[in-house]
Amino acid sequence: MHLIETNRLFLRELTANDAGFILELLNEPSFIKNIADKNVRTLDDAVRYIETGPGASYRQHGYGLYLVGLRESNTPIGICGLVKRDYLEHADIGYAFLERYWSQGYAYESAAAVRDWARGTVGLNQLLGITSPDNNASIRLLEKLGLCFVKMIRTPGSTEDTRLFSLSF
Repeated sequence: MHLIETNRLFLRELTANDAGFILELLNEPSFIKNIADKNVRTLDDAVRYIETGPGASYRQHGYGLYLVGLRESNTPIGICGLVKRDYLEHADIGYAFLERYWSQGYAYESAAAVRDWARGTVGLNQLLGITSPDNNASIRLLEKLGLCFVKMIRTPGSTEDTRLFSLSF
């Protein structure tokens, strides 16, 4: 079942059946550089990531990261959704796409749909975004979504600063 649909995309909950896709996405060099190395190296690791990450978030918060797929072909191309981190007061919008699907507007299309869903369906009154200081594509996307830079923060376990963005509804 699709949680959100746009003209070209659908978003749905991740399941163990998506392990192969998650294994590929989380090991792309851009994911490791811009997000983190999640140490997902096998299909079993990917299933565990889905169950303890997005799956746990669905159960605990009623939202999480969702698989983004192409409606026309049912092809998974990325993830996008809401993440509630212990060190942030509000949920933040997260996204990552296979590099071969970059620069086609998919990140904005899915993130704008998640932003609107967060406000209308989930009932959030504020949405955050975080990104590394030099991830210019992500910075531009957050700004295009209407989020504004607030300040630099240091996330737990990190030695580098992160940009914090916010949007109030």
